[in-house]
Amino acid sequence: MGVIKTTSYNATPYKQRSWEETLKLAMIGAIAGALALSGCASVMNDSTHPMKVETKTESGEVIAGADCKLTNDYGSFSVKSGDTTQIRRSGKDLDILCKHPSNPDATARAVSRANSGMYGNIILGGGIGALIDHNKGTAYTYPTWVQLQFGKSLVFDRTTEKEGQPVPPAEVAK
Repeated sequence: MGVIKTTSYNATPYKQRSWEETLKLAMIGAIAGALALSGCASVMNDSTHPMKVETKTESGEVIAGADCKLTNDYGSFSVKSGDTTQIRRSGKDLDILCKHPSNPDATARAVSRANSGMYGNIILGGGIGALIDHNKGTAYTYPTWVQLQFGKSLVFDRTTEKEGQPVPPAEVAK
């Protein structure tokens, strides 16, 4: 008959975590995940974003079909008023000019503002990610809906933007 040999080893006993320790680790993981997802505008944002451009008369009548040219340091973009177009993100403001044969020109400036990806970069990655996203323009966003008025020069700042509504303009002093 053969001999059966057994090997014994000294296993470290498993220490079960308390409910408080488990909750603490879960919270740390959730916070770390949220911070990781909020950073790096290059990952979080495309290089373009949508902008709806509308034109209206002094009396408030919306006029569709005006030829609008939107210009920043990355180039010019054309759109008919009433439509939405993709605009290249930039740290520079966006100039808008709309022309219509029956109305005087409508001009505007859309202010470029840092978006949440830029702040995530600063908090998580320090200056390197912020510098990259600043140079690529992905750290910035323009207003998503503007209404130009024929015969006026307006400024649109997304800090006053409310979802589902055009950004309220400020008139440029003459």
